[in-house]
Amino acid sequence: MRKGSLSGFQRAPGKASGQSAQRVRLATQLFSQSVGIGIATYLPRRGAQAEAVLTTARWFDINNSRTPHDAKPERCGYGITLAAKVAQDGALAEVEKLAVHRQRLAIKKSYSIENGYPARRRSLVDDAKFETSINKETRQEWLSHIRQSENDEDLSEEEVLLAASSPTDESAAGPLNIVLVLSIKSGMNSLGRIIKTIESHHGSLQHIESRASRRADASHQVLLRITLLAENLRQLTRSLRQSAAVTACDILNEATASIKEPWYPRHISELDQCNHLMTKYEPDLDMDHPGFADAEYRKRRHAIASIAFSYRHGEPIPRVQYTASEVETWRQVYTELMRCVPTGACSAYRSVMQLLQRECGYSADHVPQLEDVSKFMQRRTGFVLRPVAGLLTARDFLASLAFRVFQCTQYVRHHSSPHHSPEPDCIHELLGHAPLLAEPFFAEFSQELGLASLGATDEEIERFATVYWFTVEFGLCREGGELRAYGAGLLSSYGELEHSLSSRPQHLPFEPTATSVQPYQDQDYQDVYFVAESLLDAQDKFRRWVATSLSRPYEVWYNPHTQTVERVDDVNKVGAMVSQLHGQLIRLNSAVQKMKF
Repeated sequence: MRKGSLSGFQRAPGKASGQSAQRVRLATQLFSQSVGIGIATYLPRRGAQAEAVLTTARWFDINNSRTPHDAKPERCGYGITLAAKVAQDGALAEVEKLAVHRQRLAIKKSYSIENGYPARRRSLVDDAKFETSINKETRQEWLSHIRQSENDEDLSEEEVLLAASSPTDESAAGPLNIVLVLSIKSGMNSLGRIIKTIESHHGSLQHIESRASRRADASHQVLLRITLLAENLRQLTRSLRQSAAVTACDILNEATASIKEPWYPRHISELDQCNHLMTKYEPDLDMDHPGFADAEYRKRRHAIASIAFSYRHGEPIPRVQYTASEVETWRQVYTELMRCVPTGACSAYRSVMQLLQRECGYSADHVPQLEDVSKFMQRRTGFVLRPVAGLLTARDFLASLAFRVFQCTQYVRHHSSPHHSPEPDCIHELLGHAPLLAEPFFAEFSQELGLASLGATDEEIERFATVYWFTVEFGLCREGGELRAYGAGLLSSYGELEHSLSSRPQHLPFEPTATSVQPYQDQDYQDVYFVAESLLDAQDKFRRWVATSLSRPYEVWYNPHTQTVERVDDVNKVGAMVSQLHGQLIRLNSAVQKMKF
């Protein structure tokens, strides 16, 4: 069980009654149906009788996102809102009221209404902004709750997390393996006193490294690997932060607890936990949706969504038998786009589209199957598709890209609006995204965007989502002096494709620093598009921007052999990477030597 979260599943003396457990289960079920995302956590506090607490994640669990049907109390992170406390008496009656108002609550919680505007389309940018604002609000509520329970309003955020993760059973409490990074003001003379401070708090120093500081207010940074108890760690960090010699004390990582850093998947199979939908803009939740009044369409959407909710890593993607109406909607969009592709799409898109037509059955009268397209992409770039029921949280979606996995919908937009969809559908993703994810340079750029997002702050996720929006979704590049589209939002909407290539919008050079803060237009076509000199130019600029702007105190890299994201945060791991690169350079040099020019 991952610690450092509110749940830690701490049990105080005493057990909840069967009726309490029943209330929690019923409340979870009803609230999940009403709001779309509900998580119940059994949360007794120390020294108190067990009480049932209904907790609802408004749309996102900061440390670990899960689908409602798959949520487990021990996996809930601290990004939750204490929304309602179920009373001992009359609780069932109150819960039943939720069921009565199920539809009204669902509409009230819809993304567009909650944000005060009827969005023209759902976007990763707005979801990331919504994600950031709710994270701040729920985090502050949670921090305040723990500080009050600990009777200490001066606890730092890291100390609050330590307090929440501390076991209530003293016999179960064990030492933590933690890494501290200290920024020291002037020279290394104070290091001896720092080590004595660690020993006085019963800490055991396992490893120490130092380097010249990258901070202006310190001369050196020292990395210390320490073993000690959680309650001693809290006192130690306070003592170090109060020291005149130390300008900063950060908990970098732990073997047994996750301090402050957002959870992210380490193995590709953990993407099973990264299919948490944002507050849903779906036909049965938002009255502005084209399919809101179409009962048959809503039923069809639920049936296709169930495929995604039950899908697990390693399984073949189930096939969908598309109806005549869905094929006709596909045909209208496909025909118009193929008319625009020769003069509007970049050369890489045109080249891969020809292969998709030959190998995956892309045609006006056939909606391709995700499994066939996924196998095609995997052969070319290692990218695969994974079915998803709707728009994911920005953090979950970007994390999937790190593993060369693209979360793809299987449903088709409503037939009444074939040339516009307020949310992603398989037409957008099979025509817009899939072709370029089968192109090596673009696939690498997409993966690097995903890797950069792992462990990033909410504000950085917001910037990454904006870069993604103006590149992967609405990016332009130059080829032979002419503007060409490579963004999926353009290559799946002939109207916006023609608009983007005209003289009406403003065309700016792609610079990630400016692009990442560019306001987004959601009511009409974009006013501004960013133009890269080439796909390689966009990738190179993004790499340089990430290297200088990401606050994450370590690097990550993807091991394709184990399908694992590995964290590079010590000398041994750097050495292992250098060894692998050295072997590749030897083979590269040998290849060049054997070439005949």
